[in-house]
Amino acid sequence: MRTEINWQKSSLSGDGPQCVEVAEHNGEILMRESDDPNTVTVTSRTKFAAFIAGVKAGEFDHFTG
Repeated sequence: MRTEINWQKSSLSGDGPQCVEVAEHNGEILMRESDDPNTVTVTSRTKFAAFIAGVKAGEFDHFTG
């Protein structure tokens, strides 16, 4: 039986292929780029939560400029 994975992207990404998509599967967090959907990175909820906290704190803002 194949389990469907429900990918989610930011509503700020628009309709183009320039976004990162995230999903949860079997307790792990999956990430992929919408223009390369066959390459998936897997991480734990704990590591992803730490990353999101850093994003919210502005620690990665220098990568967007």
